[in-house]
Amino acid sequence: QVQLTESGGGLVQPGGSLRLSCQASESIFSIHALGWYRQTPGGQRELVAAITSGGTPTYADVARGRFTISKDNSKNQVYLQMNSLKPEDTAVYTCAAAPGGYHYWYWGQGTQVTVSS
Repeated sequence: QVQLTESGGGLVQPGGSLRLSCQASESIFSIHALGWYRQTPGGQRELVAAITSGGTPTYADVARGRFTISKDNSKNQVYLQMNSLKPEDTAVYTCAAAPGGYHYWYWGQGTQVTVSS
């Protein structure tokens, strides 16, 4: 029943940085995995980064080395720090939660990230 609300999206220049935040309505301490997806119009949704309840991160190849996922259990928040942004990073980014395994059952509304000069 967890509700997720993203914030932090916007317009940034290539090479710039942006931090996305996801606020959960309930405790995230025991959630198996929290992830950030992104999707462009007409494209498939892809998992950019995920973090387990134990704090172990996983990254897609396109994000590894540039993006960092983290969470704060005391605040029920998960973050995505994005550095060295490229125009191809432009997409709607959505926070998701997987209560068990890696089945993402709960989704936020998404936040738009646009990388352009």
